[in-house]
Amino acid sequence: MSENDDAADASGDDHAADDLTHTTDEGDVQMVDVGDKPDSERRAVAAGEIRLQPSTIEAIRADQVGKGDVLATARVGAIQAVKHTWETIPMCHQIPITNVDTDFSLAEDRIELRVAVETTGKTGCEMEALEGVTTGLNVVWDMVKAVEKDDAGQYPDTGIENVRVLTKEKQRA
Repeated sequence: MSENDDAADASGDDHAADDLTHTTDEGDVQMVDVGDKPDSERRAVAAGEIRLQPSTIEAIRADQVGKGDVLATARVGAIQAVKHTWETIPMCHQIPITNVDTDFSLAEDRIELRVAVETTGKTGCEMEALEGVTTGLNVVWDMVKAVEKDDAGQYPDTGIENVRVLTKEKQRA
């Protein structure tokens, strides 16, 4: 359950503007008060993919990208992003991250990244998982951009796609 889940009514219907938990009655933005919520064990898994040229995938597999080990660097970037989500997403709580797993799957023309985040706390960790995925994929792009560019300096074959939350779980601690 995330911060936004707390605002959901029992019917699951869309919310009126005055029901948004990040907005006061006066329309000001605020952080949700989760102080009275019990701690829960929480886990979220997000995924996304970066579309690349097949030759770039082969260079990554062979560890022949000039900037270094693409996936190792992307893994570090993903984990750092998870730990710093509260600094980049307005109104996001700083939560105690207990575990981060990253998993890269290489296909002929794309790399999928799955990031699983675990915490024990008062609010969910799906934003952290999403930040891990997007930053990890951005790091891949940064590491391979020299070989992905066409003659005009553009990236016609490169794209980050299908970023989504796959699962989220909550159990009382």
